[in-house]
Amino acid sequence: MTADPILQLRGINKSFGPVQVLHDVAFSVCPGEVTALVGDNGAGKSTLVKCIGGIHPIDAGEYWFGGKQVRVHSPRDAAALGVEIVYQDLALCDNLDIVQNMFLGREKRRGLVLDDATMEEMAASTLAGLSVKTVKSLRQRVSSLSGGQRQTVAIAKAVLWNSQLVVLDEPTAALGVAQTAQVLELVRRLADNGLAVVLISHNMNDVFAVSDRIAALYLGRMAAQVKASDVTHAQVVELITSGRSGDLGLTESNGAAA
Repeated sequence: MTADPILQLRGINKSFGPVQVLHDVAFSVCPGEVTALVGDNGAGKSTLVKCIGGIHPIDAGEYWFGGKQVRVHSPRDAAALGVEIVYQDLALCDNLDIVQNMFLGREKRRGLVLDDATMEEMAASTLAGLSVKTVKSLRQRVSSLSGGQRQTVAIAKAVLWNSQLVVLDEPTAALGVAQTAQVLELVRRLADNGLAVVLISHNMNDVFAVSDRIAALYLGRMAAQVKASDVTHAQVVELITSGRSGDLGLTESNGAAA
């Protein structure tokens, strides 16, 4: 790792009833880097992210954040550490404007009334810090925004709260070429601003466009976590589909297909 990891998961196990979804997963994320989390459907990506975000408690293993072992029992605990997750559905309210969405549930108040001026100033500052120029007005309703603009608002909302780690779940899945390029630029900018970023994506072009590292899950096991510059597109696809590529990945003894 180029810097000390902000997040380290060690030996993470998670089961739902008799079904074990995660098997001794190790996963590290460093500040200033984009780490792509890839894997086929059912590989355990969503479960791992929900363990990071405090939605699912881990059954066994260690969760380290900022060099200290911590216990995360709820999304509130994760947010208190500085972990923000932008899920695929974005969790935005169409009938509210950009500022209202960014502060939803965390509104600033002055006495008994909402402090609209401070919230608008903070929202504008956050978007400016991310060099976002595609939004015309902070008072636009989210229903009037394009898919790329909605994704931008959701990411800015995550960054607003002094986050140290931002997890993005398929941020370009429903976007066209131009909007995808805008969102990928924003993802890269988050890391360049010093945040740790986890990018979940099925699009290998997106993964290689912005990622510093790639972590490949296979049937609930971490097949490999490597520098993006050290692997090819074909190797990553092999890790996703079989858990192994040449000398890289799982062995038969720890769960790879023969």
